[in-house]
Amino acid sequence: MALYTPEQLRKELDSKGMTISAYAKARSLDPKLVRDLLVGRIRGTRGRAHDHAVIMGLKDGEVSQPAA
Repeated sequence: MALYTPEQLRKELDSKGMTISAYAKARSLDPKLVRDLLVGRIRGTRGRAHDHAVIMGLKDGEVSQPAA
């Protein structure tokens, strides 16, 4: 899977006319964590933020727990 930068992913969502909330819901992710990752408020270093970043394609790694 190709990795995205937060800006690339935001542009892709814009081009599809998809909101962050809709993107999160489609992937069973927490909309607040998705938003925080996309605006750079958090880096997704560990825990749920890490799992979300991996699922979103923002970083390489393994999902340690199921997305909630």
